[in-house]
Amino acid sequence: MARRDRRVLGIVLTAALVLLGGLGIGALGPAHPPAAIAGAAAGIDANREPVAHAAAAREAEIRRRFDAAVLMLHARQYDPAATALHRVLELAPTMPEAHVNMGFAMLGLQRAALARDFFDGATALKPGLANAYYGLALAHEAGGDLELALGAMRSYLHLARGENEAHLRRARAALWEWEAQRDARRASAPR
Repeated sequence: MARRDRRVLGIVLTAALVLLGGLGIGALGPAHPPAAIAGAAAGIDANREPVAHAAAAREAEIRRRFDAAVLMLHARQYDPAATALHRVLELAPTMPEAHVNMGFAMLGLQRAALARDFFDGATALKPGLANAYYGLALAHEAGGDLELALGAMRSYLHLARGENEAHLRRARAALWEWEAQRDARRASAPR
């Protein structure tokens, strides 16, 4: 009988330990859902900061689409670049670099007036953005307005002191060519 009492005592002690262990684990809190784990990997607690998590996802989409659009522009794939940049501008309408790149996409699609509007928008958002003036000069030249093209290219050269030398040479060459065209028009105009 003494043996039987030890078994009962063992069963009661085991049950008590399991019960206390379960209560202890329950006090630690719920298990983390997959979204919280993914957010934690990005440095965001999705349970505590859903707005920050949404903002980080939005910024990631903007960066991904913007970078893809730049690659497409370099590959002269203007339509898909414009589509990607349209989405970027929906998400970040005040991003001047997106306006500039949309302007270059419109130039590639032979839409000089739209390109000019995007470049103007970029200069309104960030007046010192040199490549916006470069694009604006090309848009004015494509639209046939050499005076405005010359002014925009001069602005580019003034702002672009630290730019790539190859870009600066092209800008100076365009300026020289447009001045020669303007002077030729003036010389052939009736007086």
